[in-house]
Amino acid sequence: MRLSQRLIAELFGTFWLVLGGCGSAVLAASFAGPVHGLGIGFVGVAFAFGLTVLTMAFAIGHISGCHLNPAVSVGLTVAGRFPVRDLVPYIVAQVIGAALGAFVLSLIATGKPGFDLVASGFATNGYGDHSPGHYSMAAAFICETVLTGFFVFVILGATDERAPAGFAPIAIGLCLTLIHLISIPVTNTSVNPARSTGPALFVGGEAISQLWLFWLAPMIGAVIAGVVYPAVAQRR
Repeated sequence: MRLSQRLIAELFGTFWLVLGGCGSAVLAASFAGPVHGLGIGFVGVAFAFGLTVLTMAFAIGHISGCHLNPAVSVGLTVAGRFPVRDLVPYIVAQVIGAALGAFVLSLIATGKPGFDLVASGFATNGYGDHSPGHYSMAAAFICETVLTGFFVFVILGATDERAPAGFAPIAIGLCLTLIHLISIPVTNTSVNPARSTGPALFVGGEAISQLWLFWLAPMIGAVIAGVVYPAVAQRR
């Protein structure tokens, strides 16, 4: 498959992840309609993110590998599963896709009278006052590092040639769902620098100033997983 085709697939896939995952948080998590309790809440948002990855894994996994996440691309590269020459182009495509997804979401969200993009938080990630549960920077950093590490570890395991065939998309989608169930109160869950960057571009301010953590911590976790998994899984 040509690199251009794979990059387009990654762009569309990451677009879908942001529109579906962040869209569920912005539009449906606490929906206040004529009937109380219609909002999907944290659990619904967690499943929405998992479903975006699951559906795209089936749609583009055979084209680009369905990374949708710079940290995943880095982890796969460190583990020797992805060529270094394609790493930067993949990351660029993912960030562009995330930004476009956030742009479309902003057009939808602002169609509601009185909606304030900045005041809503727009599903951005953060710590301290910008954390849903007001968790500290240290707590956010540990959370994002550890959970990204396990996410990449699961991806490496589920896509190992010795793993049961056909179950990788389900395992990966459920893993991302679990990660959101754990960490939405802490950071609003990133484990994906592109996902963090897209919405932050439209909110600015604190969302941008804290963005460094949601690049650095996931990358560290991904590198650790990329080193650890091959060592654990090697045949002896």
